[in-house]
Amino acid sequence: MKKFLFILLLLLIIFFIGLLINTLIFPFSKIKKSEIQTFSAVTNDTVLSRLAGGIKIPSISNSDPKLFAYPPFDLFKTYLANNYPLIYQHLECYTVHSYGLVFRLKGSNSNLLPILFLSHYDVVPPGSAEIKNKDERLFRPSDKALAPVATIAEDWDYPPFSGAVADGRIYGRGTLDMKGMLFALLEATEKIVSEGQQPQRDIYLAFGFDEEVDGELGAAEIAVDFKRKGLRFEAVYDEGGLIMEKGSVKGIDSDVALIGCAEKGFLSLKIKVKGLGGHSSMPPAETAMGKAAVIMQRLEKHQMKPKVTPLIQRFFQQVGGSMPLLSRFAIANRWLMEPLLLNQLTKNHSTNALVRTTTALTMMKGSDAANVLAPEVEFIVNFRLLPENTIQEVYAHVKNATSGFDVEIEQVDNAREASKVSLNNTKAYQIMETSIRRLYPNLIITPYLTVGGTDAIKYQDLSENIYRFMPVKINHSEQQSMHSTNEYISIENYLKMIEYFHYIMRNYDKQSP
Repeated sequence: MKKFLFILLLLLIIFFIGLLINTLIFPFSKIKKSEIQTFSAVTNDTVLSRLAGGIKIPSISNSDPKLFAYPPFDLFKTYLANNYPLIYQHLECYTVHSYGLVFRLKGSNSNLLPILFLSHYDVVPPGSAEIKNKDERLFRPSDKALAPVATIAEDWDYPPFSGAVADGRIYGRGTLDMKGMLFALLEATEKIVSEGQQPQRDIYLAFGFDEEVDGELGAAEIAVDFKRKGLRFEAVYDEGGLIMEKGSVKGIDSDVALIGCAEKGFLSLKIKVKGLGGHSSMPPAETAMGKAAVIMQRLEKHQMKPKVTPLIQRFFQQVGGSMPLLSRFAIANRWLMEPLLLNQLTKNHSTNALVRTTTALTMMKGSDAANVLAPEVEFIVNFRLLPENTIQEVYAHVKNATSGFDVEIEQVDNAREASKVSLNNTKAYQIMETSIRRLYPNLIITPYLTVGGTDAIKYQDLSENIYRFMPVKINHSEQQSMHSTNEYISIENYLKMIEYFHYIMRNYDKQSP
C-alpha cells in the first residue's frame, strides 16, 4: 500500500512539474519594443481650438424623436464646413438622413476596397448636477438653440460645454466620447489633403448623430446607403477599446491597448409577474412582488454559464505574460484549470463581462400606493450577449427562470445579436499595431471583446475586418468620466490620436499583409 501511495505521489509530482513546464514554455506574447522612431506631439493652437469649438456645441441626442433638439446639430454641421474648407473642397461630402455625415477621399486605384473610419457627434447630457447660477450661460443670449442646456454644472471643474483648454487638457462633454476622435479624423484627413497625397484606395469617414441612443437614424441609415451603392470595405475602424495605463486592468502589469475585434449583443426584456391585488391589510401568502423577487433572485444567482471564447483565449495569450504566475499557470493549462480560471474571472465585474452573457436588473414597477397590493409587477432585465450566445438562448434561459409563475415576457428597446469576430492576423489589424507602437513603444497590444455597443455593428455586413479602438492612453477614472462628470482629453492624447489616424491613412497600402 505504501509503495502504491509513493508511486501515486511521484506521478502527481511529475504531473505537476509537467504543468509547470508547460506554463514556462507557453507562447505568451512578449512586449515588443518598437524599432520605429516614436512620434513626439507638437502643440498646434489651430488644431486645439477647432476641437474646443466643437465641444461648445451641445449636440445632445435623445431617444425620443419628439424631444430631439436638432438646432445644435445644424450648428455643428455648419461649424465643420467653416473650419475645414480643404476637406469640403477636395472630398466628396454628403449627408444621409440630413444629419449623418459622409466624406470620401478618392483613391488612385478603384480596384481596391476602400477603408472606413467611424465616429459620432452626438453626446450624452452633462449630468444632473445643480446649477450654480441659472443666469450664467456658456453662450451668448442670442444663441437661443443652445441656452436651455448651456448651464454650468456644479460637479464639473470647467463647464461641460466650455471646451476649456487648461492644465494640458481640453475639457467638456464629448472630448473622449466621441468628438475628440471625430476631429482627430478630420485633422488627419486634412493633413493628407494639404500634403498633396492621394491614397491608393478610397478613404471614407462616416459620422453618426444618434449613436448614444442606438444609431438607428445615423449609422444604420448610412450603412443602408453604402449597401445601396454596392460598397464593401477592406476595413472598418470605430471606437471601442482604449489604451489602459498600467494598473488600470487588474492583474496586468503593463500598459495595454485593447483592440475590440467584436462586441457583445444586447437584449432587454420586460417581465410582468401576475398575482393577487387588493388591500395590504389582507395579503396573500405570496404577492406579485414576492414572486417577482424570486424570479429576480433566480436570474442573478443562476446566470448563463461562463466560457472562454476563442477571442478571449487570444486575449489571454497576449496579456498572460504580464500576469502573476498563478494566472499564467491557469491560462497555459486551461484544459485542466478552466473551471478555476472561470471561477476567478467571474468574481470581478470587469472580467466577468468578458466570459459570460451578463444579467443586469435595471428597472421595476409595482403598486402606486404603500397600502395597495399590485395585481401585476413588472421589471426589466438587460442582457449583454457573449459572441457564442444567441438571443434565442437567452429567451430559453429566462423562461426557465420564470417557470412556475404566471408571467408575460416582452422585449423592450432594440435587440441585437453579438457581432461577428474579426481576426487579428490581417493587414487591417497589423497596421493598427504599427501605428500604436510609433506612439507608445512599450506596451501590450491585444484583441479584446468590446462589452458596450458601438455604431460599428451596423456595418458588419460591409466588411470582414471591423476593429473598435480609440488610441488614447487613460486610467480607470478617466475612462469612467465619459458618461459622467469632468470629461476631458489630454492635449498629448489628442495630438497622438491625429497622428495615429494620419499614419494609417498614409501607409495602409505600404503595410505588408
